[in-house]
Amino acid sequence: MRVGGRLHRQGRGRVVTVVVALAVLLAGGAAAGLASTDRLPGQQRRAAPTPTPSTSPLPEAAPVLAPVTGQPSATAGVALGRLQALLESRALGRNTSALLLDADSGQPLLDRASTVARTPASVAKLATTTAALVALGPDTRLTTRTVTGARADEVVLVGAGDATLTVRRDPRGSYPARASLAALADATAAALRRTPSPPRVARVRVDDSLFAGPAVSPAWPATYVRSGVVSPVSALSVDAGRVRPGASGREPDPALAAGRDLARLLDARGIRVRGPVTRTTAPAAATTLAQVRSPTVAEMVETDLQTSDNDLAEALLRLVALARHQPATFSGGTSAVLSVLDELGLPTDGVTLRDGSGLSRESVIPASTLAGLLALAATDLRRPWLRTVVTSLPVAAFSGTLATRYGGAATRPGAGLVRAKTGTLTGVSTLAGVTTDGSRTLVFVVMSDRVPAGGTLAAREVLDRFAATVAGAAPR
Repeated sequence: MRVGGRLHRQGRGRVVTVVVALAVLLAGGAAAGLASTDRLPGQQRRAAPTPTPSTSPLPEAAPVLAPVTGQPSATAGVALGRLQALLESRALGRNTSALLLDADSGQPLLDRASTVARTPASVAKLATTTAALVALGPDTRLTTRTVTGARADEVVLVGAGDATLTVRRDPRGSYPARASLAALADATAAALRRTPSPPRVARVRVDDSLFAGPAVSPAWPATYVRSGVVSPVSALSVDAGRVRPGASGREPDPALAAGRDLARLLDARGIRVRGPVTRTTAPAAATTLAQVRSPTVAEMVETDLQTSDNDLAEALLRLVALARHQPATFSGGTSAVLSVLDELGLPTDGVTLRDGSGLSRESVIPASTLAGLLALAATDLRRPWLRTVVTSLPVAAFSGTLATRYGGAATRPGAGLVRAKTGTLTGVSTLAGVTTDGSRTLVFVVMSDRVPAGGTLAAREVLDRFAATVAGAAPR
């Protein structure tokens, strides 16, 4: 059984046992409906001249989370007093919201200002990835292509919005298997040699016209791109716009940088390339020379939530916009995400989104919306592929952004039993996820957007203790 991203690499016997136990428990209940694997089978082939996302029909849905009123109810197995005391911690500051739900019934077990919209930080990726699964379909793949240009000697590299494209070959057996620009160069060079009049010299052009609008959000500090937090958003990039694989520095123009990489790779394969790489729009009747395909949307969602990948989240945002016939911009994408949340029956009053990654401090979401989203993903039998949101969450002490957390005495009860998305900006600490009390699936969200200066680590400890208290309250 495989749970989470790469659990087989860990050797902690007790935590392996409880992770597997959690997976069996959640998968065993028909109401919970959680899968024990992160992969979804199959794929949707896309051969359109210009890569555009497809849509999946969305059945009509009733609201999953009714407005919460009244005082928290007592419930066996959950130490509400300890949870309330944690929420009063000075480490979280004065602006704290929390909601603890029985996912099956939607019954609130603890509610603290859950309808107040607060800055989510990277927890906003839950909304982006959910919308991507709905609007694009879990099995959709993106196709990056080389095509013939307006002139006989032109090769046009056409971006499809694949933020996982890498310049190098992915190691055999890697998961998820990413598209490789080196492999695309191999196939392109071979195709050029097969043409009736192979060009002696080629010119490389790039087409990144799938996305529109500003590449950098005006709601982001200028330092984010310079410091490598995120790249300028582009429909065409390799290694997320980094200056080289694994580097933190980002290219100012990822599309042109990708074109230069292709030119270098073609030249190494005997196709002489001359002139600078420039932009163009691929002719409507262009012939495809070669193509490579991305991981599935479900696999990209897993990567995004496991590693909190800002670049992937922003690409998915624009793809959701295109699928919902909105401009492929920040505003078009956020509007499309909100429309998907509405269709799912989730409460969106007070929700404001400025990007797909949660980097903007102008984005605000109530805890009730995030909790409702996770409850729906855990229990909706009509859309079982929404489980990907839950199965993709990092596992405490094991994977992703939680791999190095839940090792202390106060948080260890949550190791292997908590799956959660983290969110951190200066002054903002959030945690939203799922666990079990031994018989039920529980959803929790804790958000604080006035963490005292210098208190990020202390706030994180309180959030982890909250989740561990929920997970460890029932006898095992």
